[in-house]
Amino acid sequence: MRMILPTVKDRRVIQRHLSTFFEDHKPAAFNRAISALCRFYHLKRPRIEWFEYLDWGRTAGKTYEDGKIHLVHPENWKKGRKYNSERQWVNAVYHEMGHYVFWADAERKADMFALRMVKGVSNGTHRRNGQRTRR
Repeated sequence: MRMILPTVKDRRVIQRHLSTFFEDHKPAAFNRAISALCRFYHLKRPRIEWFEYLDWGRTAGKTYEDGKIHLVHPENWKKGRKYNSERQWVNAVYHEMGHYVFWADAERKADMFALRMVKGVSNGTHRRNGQRTRR
């Protein structure tokens, strides 16, 4: 299956915005990331609602037929989870956006979209003298 994706440069910008939101919880960074994805695919921005947990903590996100997406907020993602990394949260966002973009229930297709969105994109940070820096 061929998938049209944003350029690596655009994916790095989206990744940086999602990472910023995960760290600082500023909604503007998340809105920029989602808007950039929607602009690329010429889609209306989905309605996103934040939750402490979904499905008793087993689910990270859920996409509905009416275009609504429910996601676990990063503040709550970090609490009480065995796997609570930034990378996994960003992957969950890409996965749910894959459902939205391709309008498919197929988990395989959404997983493939999430995988290809991060392929070739570094995590956006480098370590110099033990300090984290941004590009």
